[in-house]
Amino acid sequence: MAGRTSNTVAKVRKKTATQPAAAEPKLLSGGNPQIAKGYGDAPVQAYIAAIPGWKSAVGRRLDALITRTVPGVNKAVKWNSPLYGIEGQGWFLSVHCFTKYVKVAFFRGASLNPLPPGHSKQKEVRYFDIREDDEIDEAQLAAWVEQASRLPGERM
Repeated sequence: MAGRTSNTVAKVRKKTATQPAAAEPKLLSGGNPQIAKGYGDAPVQAYIAAIPGWKSAVGRRLDALITRTVPGVNKAVKWNSPLYGIEGQGWFLSVHCFTKYVKVAFFRGASLNPLPPGHSKQKEVRYFDIREDDEIDEAQLAAWVEQASRLPGERM
């Protein structure tokens, strides 16, 4: 039994020693970065930095707009997507990368005025998709973010 235990420990040490300390995040389908679950700005910034190509600039613009529109916004990465919310109220939106666009999901989007254009199978959720050459109406997007931040959020 003692031989088996020390052999197992050696395998664990060897496996740990060969893993890189700071590996680049794996890109999942559509180029969505695989980022470990975490709370605060750091995991969200790691997600944005790992987004490939033009979508990274969109991620930076979205994060800046949300942070500017909702001072003190809470941030997290869960399920390989940044989430934005209000302390004690839950999450009001998420961002997710796909092959040809970046999707902003408003969890209570059916209550926004005007409605974001993207429909969902979930009654309350509405989407706003951003493609590479889209002109973004930042005033409208900021209005949706501000409205969404005042609605009850999702607990996840």
